[in-house]
Amino acid sequence: MVLSALDLFSIGIGPSSSHTVGPMRAARSFIQDLEKAGKFDAVARLHAGLYGSLGATGRGHGSDKAVILGFMGELPEAVDTLTADSRVAEATEARKILLGGHRMIAFNRTKDIVLHMRQSLPAHPNGMRFQAFDDHGNVLGERVYYSVGGGFVVDEDALGASPQDHIQLRYPFSNAQELLAHCERANLPISDIMLANEGAWRTEKETREQLLRIWETMKECVSRGCGRTEEHLPGNLMVRRRAPRLFADLQTRDDSNDPLRAVDWVNLYALAVNEENATGGRVVTAPTNGAAGIIPAVLHYYMKFIPEASEEAVVRFLLTAAAIGVLFKTNASISGAEVGCQGEVGSACSMAAGALCEVLGGTPQQVENAAEIGIEHNLGLTCDPVGGLVQIPCIERNAMASNKAINAARISLHGDGIHHVSLDTAIKTMRETGADMKSKYKETSRGGLAVNVIAC
Repeated sequence: MVLSALDLFSIGIGPSSSHTVGPMRAARSFIQDLEKAGKFDAVARLHAGLYGSLGATGRGHGSDKAVILGFMGELPEAVDTLTADSRVAEATEARKILLGGHRMIAFNRTKDIVLHMRQSLPAHPNGMRFQAFDDHGNVLGERVYYSVGGGFVVDEDALGASPQDHIQLRYPFSNAQELLAHCERANLPISDIMLANEGAWRTEKETREQLLRIWETMKECVSRGCGRTEEHLPGNLMVRRRAPRLFADLQTRDDSNDPLRAVDWVNLYALAVNEENATGGRVVTAPTNGAAGIIPAVLHYYMKFIPEASEEAVVRFLLTAAAIGVLFKTNASISGAEVGCQGEVGSACSMAAGALCEVLGGTPQQVENAAEIGIEHNLGLTCDPVGGLVQIPCIERNAMASNKAINAARISLHGDGIHHVSLDTAIKTMRETGADMKSKYKETSRGGLAVNVIAC
């Protein structure tokens, strides 16, 4: 699997990369395929079936809304987050949808989007089947898609293959051992190895510009999360927002003598991002939405508390994090529906730990050690969102993992990079643990906190 840093970091909307971003992209792709086949003008009705984890928690994650927006031609990175809900509500009430943004057709949300809570498609827990019909009920097109985590979508024909597999990288690697070997031979840090590989897609200048755009989006997300005036998050859990109150407290409190003041700020950054995500706001998938607060929180920590912080370091941080993310995506999974939250919060914690270690001066071996510590202590983490919402325990979990990533980097920096458990071994263990985990603990809301906390 050949992946770019910008595959791991993409701008989208909340609350879920696999349940919101992925379905929106899949629905839009289905409409585009109908256009390419010359069948667009004949479409009179659409039908979408969501299966597995998408069916079980799709309402709470806004999967049905995402499909509607995708049918309307919207993309996660461009859709207006302020008007998206009202547009979906209008389509629902009018029983009409603007197909691909061009043609109005009949649409019955209750009948045309069905969440199959107890059925799954064979290849992945996040399955979708889309159908298009003409005026006489004849099938014009049918396609199955899978949302495989982090906003990545594949159709059933392309499952297991990457459309970028033909791309030649300067430093190809499929595991951490190969990555470290490149670093040693070329005498380069991990970020430079990744930067060289990005040249397969774009110039170095373009890569830097796009990564800095990712950073700007992360900063804007934190700012919005800190400035919200609504007391509660959306949904029936009535979860109170904590970021605005914490931000106000930190702004007025003299904490210069508090040895743990950085912890409060890290918590703030993570809470702000994940409260924005829970609201359906604009976030950076990093590498998923459920874990979107960890990398921004650790990067904000670096920029606020490390005197040597610079824009160049931001680029190096994101490149290093992406290199580690590629290892998880290639050798295990970043899908909570597939391996539990260890694949989301665990991989993000690992990515942030390794990235922070590098910009603090760590060697490639120390970076690999930090990343291994980050995932090792998230192994077995379940995905059990209460009420199918990315709120409890997801928001708080991001804050905890952000501080864990910082600690992992610091532990590694006090060592020499030599350690017993390799990152490759930890990733393999994570994959095997996910395979052994009962499905009720993998983003179905049928186990764990989801059944022991009353959602009312």
